[in-house]
Amino acid sequence: MNWIRNGSTDLTTQDITSACEASLKRLQTDVIDLYQIHWPARNVPSFGGLYFDPAKDQEVTSMHAQLEALAVLVKAGKVRAIGLSNESPYGVHEFVRLAEQHGLPRVATVQNPYCLINRSVENGLDETMHRLGVSLLAYSPLGFGLLTGKYDAAGLEAADAAKGRMSLFESMKKQRWGRPASLAAAKRYNGLAREHGLTPTQMALAFCQSKWQVASSIIGVTTLAQLDENLDAVGLTLSPELLAAIDAVRWDIRDPAV
Repeated sequence: MNWIRNGSTDLTTQDITSACEASLKRLQTDVIDLYQIHWPARNVPSFGGLYFDPAKDQEVTSMHAQLEALAVLVKAGKVRAIGLSNESPYGVHEFVRLAEQHGLPRVATVQNPYCLINRSVENGLDETMHRLGVSLLAYSPLGFGLLTGKYDAAGLEAADAAKGRMSLFESMKKQRWGRPASLAAAKRYNGLAREHGLTPTQMALAFCQSKWQVASSIIGVTTLAQLDENLDAVGLTLSPELLAAIDAVRWDIRDPAV
């Protein structure tokens, strides 16, 4: 992505400082409540990658150096808390270990994907975060729109979903959310929701907020109607029968959008 740090995959201490200063200027504020590293600079399987390949390792700025740069921002009062995103159990453990060993700021949050079609957080990362006291911010709780039901009838070419990213951008269809298995699983979950008198959106969001792993879900809307439907999920409790049916689908189609 050439528009991010001229395509560099590293995240240097200067990058962190410059990015923060630019954000403060754009936001017209003096302090950022939570400042997160968007993805690891080191080699790690993410965004649809399944396997770690040591052969892809290259020299990048260390986690320790990144923490030191973040510590400067915290000490200066420009950032109140720090977090990670798209991280692995190893990464969370190492950032916490380094912070405790060197008296640096401790990560408070990890922002990772978590939804009905991607529950990979439950494959080890949840235990790491629980035992280390790090909160999960679930992104894409609606699976890039697949869990709203708008793609059920006509797939990713659905006319009524023309404003959705999965319909607008060919590059999105090639990613994990655009896999045939992801759409197939989403259709089954969406059908379950309707069978139980809920909209797919309501069930997907209520599922996230029902899980002990999730501290907060990150929603995104483009219309007031979408916002209202999102808000309808607040406080909604899914029955044990419905939760069991959700798990049954997962046994059949295991995390297709991982």
